[in-house]
Amino acid sequence: MPTTLKDEAAIAGIGQTKYSKNSGASELALACEAVSNAIDDAGIEANEVDGLVTFLMDSSDEVEVARTVGLGDLNLLSRVAYGGGAAVPLVHQAAMAVATGVCKNVVVYRALNGRSGQRMGQGVSGDIITADLIHWSWYMPFGMLTPASWIAFAATRYMHQYGTSEDSFAHVAVSTRKHAVNNPNAAFFEQPLSFEDYYASKPICTPLRLYDCCQETDGGCALLITTPERARDLKQKPALIRGVSQASFDGQEQMTSFYRDELSGLPEMERAAAIVYEQSGLGPEDIDASILYDAFTPEVVMQVESFGFCKKGEGGDFVKDGNLEIGGRLPNNTHGGLLSESYIHGVNNIAEGARLIRGDSFNQPQKCDHVLVSSGVGVPTGALILGQA
Repeated sequence: MPTTLKDEAAIAGIGQTKYSKNSGASELALACEAVSNAIDDAGIEANEVDGLVTFLMDSSDEVEVARTVGLGDLNLLSRVAYGGGAAVPLVHQAAMAVATGVCKNVVVYRALNGRSGQRMGQGVSGDIITADLIHWSWYMPFGMLTPASWIAFAATRYMHQYGTSEDSFAHVAVSTRKHAVNNPNAAFFEQPLSFEDYYASKPICTPLRLYDCCQETDGGCALLITTPERARDLKQKPALIRGVSQASFDGQEQMTSFYRDELSGLPEMERAAAIVYEQSGLGPEDIDASILYDAFTPEVVMQVESFGFCKKGEGGDFVKDGNLEIGGRLPNNTHGGLLSESYIHGVNNIAEGARLIRGDSFNQPQKCDHVLVSSGVGVPTGALILGQA
């Protein structure tokens, strides 16, 4: 039995639905469509799938998906908490199952009507019943009701500590949109964003403007994960999992972590980075492109520091120097990301990471041997390095 997950599993299939603002379909229908498409993309029979992993907050029961799609007997039913922080951990769970022989083929998925149904941007409301309401109640009276307000609080502290300006956030938004313009699946396909457009957009919560914030999307996305040996015999070029991690840190709290001594860093992301680098035997210098979770632009600036692409406090200059664009040091979110492609809680980001390894991204860098993908920021999170088989 392997003692590490390095090269013990691979992404062999990608499935997605149309991304829209009003799907006209149930979340179960979206989930089943995405799962079916991932299976078809890999080129296996539905009854060969023996494991399913999704988000704790996904509304589509695994057994309903299995019966509708026509899956076989299941050996694994697993769910991961913490919103966008669950994206990479889905792959973590699937890779462990495949590596240990628990399953042969696992599909991970996320489907939501994030615009026409329950909207994440509406923030804390009475229909969210979790233990997090206890600590949310301490700052809700002060108007901190939405993820934008929570991230703005940390971003303001970061700016104060390191002298970072809003220009850095603008460069993240504009560079990401450049990639979406070439992606027919993106909400902002053929809709460029200028710096003038960025600064003219309405304020959301200082220092965040409209284009600093991710979208609300209806849609689904799924990935099929199997052994490298099996993946090599399937339809698509596999994306080998060089390393995958899940991480939390002292003082962690659901997306806020206000109880920490310092808000200007991402220690859980640094822990995820350390684990995935050690597991893979790789470092920042080996990464050719990245898919960094971009629910909000300041999160990207802080993550380039967490993953060692620059020193603490230098993230702002790193992004302003054009490093996130095609031809830059670290082409990032080549599909448009959560900001400009769609918001499927980061699973669509992992799909783009696999496409980069396959070589069929709409914005393919010249060299792409290793891709780094991250999960949600401010929550228990994870990191993934995909490589050539």
